[in-house]
Amino acid sequence: MTACAELVAYCNNLLDCNAFQDYCPNGLQVEGRPQVSRVVTGVTASQAMIEAAVEAGADLLLVHHGYFWRGEAAPITGLKQRRIRALLENDINLAAYHLPLDAHAKYGNNVQLAEVLGWQITGGLEPSNPRSIGLQGELAQELSGEELADQLAAKLGRTPMFIAGHDRPVKRLAWCTGGAQGYIEKAVALGVDAFISGEVSEQTYHIARECGIHYYAAGHHATERYGVQALGEHLVERFGVEHQFIDIDNPV
Repeated sequence: MTACAELVAYCNNLLDCNAFQDYCPNGLQVEGRPQVSRVVTGVTASQAMIEAAVEAGADLLLVHHGYFWRGEAAPITGLKQRRIRALLENDINLAAYHLPLDAHAKYGNNVQLAEVLGWQITGGLEPSNPRSIGLQGELAQELSGEELADQLAAKLGRTPMFIAGHDRPVKRLAWCTGGAQGYIEKAVALGVDAFISGEVSEQTYHIARECGIHYYAAGHHATERYGVQALGEHLVERFGVEHQFIDIDNPV
């Protein structure tokens, strides 16, 4: 058994949470039992995720997308009330790490996505920013745009939306998991052949076509499954807790 406060403080420090101006609080969001022996990780603290954590006997639910987002209504009613009540009734702690988990150099979503895909990291999507959320890198070998789409589909288990911007082979690429389609112009400025994010917007199509860059929307959920898993496995090594990743799939 490990004190939840000790485990969360360790994660806060490991992920350097205080360095980020985020859209939500990072760290412990809902307090449960004081001791932790079983950690369940997942992408989003949805009702289905909470119910799965209860079934798995979790003491701590650790996610990428938690609660209390900037700009949302403050009252704890409706959907928010049902989720928080389920956590409190089952004495489960909820901890969430958003931008700090995207950006971490070892356990972050973007680093872990590169590991899954076999991409070589060469720098940040924002080279002058030491806490760049996205990354840039190279493929092990050149691929056509269609072959890169096939690689993403095979590794992530879903077919990405592929917007072709040129007819060159792809060697250099940039990526940022989740809802990072707005970073495509940063990728254009780097002169890479392709940019990958989770979601797509209407204007992304035109930017890709007019700027001559391949774009792939590989899924917000699909691209952000790996950081929280890596963090959970690290906590097994560090604290000796049990860990189970539960994938509540989301096609977005």
